[in-house]
Amino acid sequence: MATYQPTGARILVDVTDVEKTPTSRAERSLAFMVASTIGISVLAFLAIIIGTAAGVRDFGSGLWPVIIFLPLIGLPIGLIFMIVLLVVSTRRRLRDARGSR
Repeated sequence: MATYQPTGARILVDVTDVEKTPTSRAERSLAFMVASTIGISVLAFLAIIIGTAAGVRDFGSGLWPVIIFLPLIGLPIGLIFMIVLLVVSTRRRLRDARGSR
């Protein structure tokens, strides 16, 4: 008597058995740069929101100009890093796929 194996379970086993190639140092560095630049920008947004809620009205003095300027630069740079990471990882996957044929 044959045992019943659901189709979904068979597909899951086939997908999880695929050998993954290790990521390169460049990909790990780019991923860290994406996370850090976007993370710092989001923290700066939160600092502005908390500062406004706390009653800060003079954002032109102290450290506030830097905090306001961070998201203006950090988010576009994070987006550029994300696009570069996408291109690098896509090229690696295509190279791996061509090599496995």
